[in-house]
Amino acid sequence: MTDSRRGEDDGGPGALSPGPPPHLVKAAIAVFGDRLPLAEAYAELLITDGLVRGLIGPREAPRTWERHLLNCGVLSEMISLGASVFDVGSGAGLPGIVLAVARPDLTITLVEPLARRTAFLSEAVTALGLDATVSVVRARAEDLAGGPPAAADVVTARAVAPLDRLAGWCLPLARIGGRLLAVKGASAPREVAEHRAAVARLGGSEPVVAHCGVGVVEPPTTVVAITRERNVGEPRPRSSTRTADAVRSSRRTRRG
Repeated sequence: MTDSRRGEDDGGPGALSPGPPPHLVKAAIAVFGDRLPLAEAYAELLITDGLVRGLIGPREAPRTWERHLLNCGVLSEMISLGASVFDVGSGAGLPGIVLAVARPDLTITLVEPLARRTAFLSEAVTALGLDATVSVVRARAEDLAGGPPAAADVVTARAVAPLDRLAGWCLPLARIGGRLLAVKGASAPREVAEHRAAVARLGGSEPVVAHCGVGVVEPPTTVVAITRERNVGEPRPRSSTRTADAVRSSRRTRRG
């Protein structure tokens, strides 16, 4: 495999390799296993067509594996076997397509309001042979509450909006007992402190900051996990607070 950083200074996307750079090969194998060639095919779509169509930036292309594929792929640690997933604001398919590549047991709906993005998503799903487990819906998340499609076990979102707005859009898409997994950065603890009251009003549990891919990627991926406990307006159960240990115990080890 060729270092995907090649060409960062000497040309356009044609100079890049879709394979993981040497220092990330071990992590890529840990996340994708025998589906690594499929992950490389998706990486190639991102650094070629995705770049030309403005779905990722020129500076992101050489760092596709560390910033996108691995950062999203380790989220699968927090998703149970056979779960249904809504990926809200999917954009170029992050994390939705990455999860579909890593976890063929998942049923994933990519939710994206912009036509140019849904066109890319539909083309990518077909090109990667993911049609059996992945569907694309052009819509805003707030317009899908109440279905169809039916409420999901897990709703994912990455770099979409602050936590209060995100919970308002995403929690109604989860079944009662389902979870929102919001991929965040260093701002996660601050957002939790600032928006926990809003999350509670929206029917969510106490938000928990968790880390995925510890020992696999550096830095690990930061996730805010919120369980949908009830409908808006219903009283919050006294025993609703979830601890970080409870979130960790709900993770599964990726097969392979």
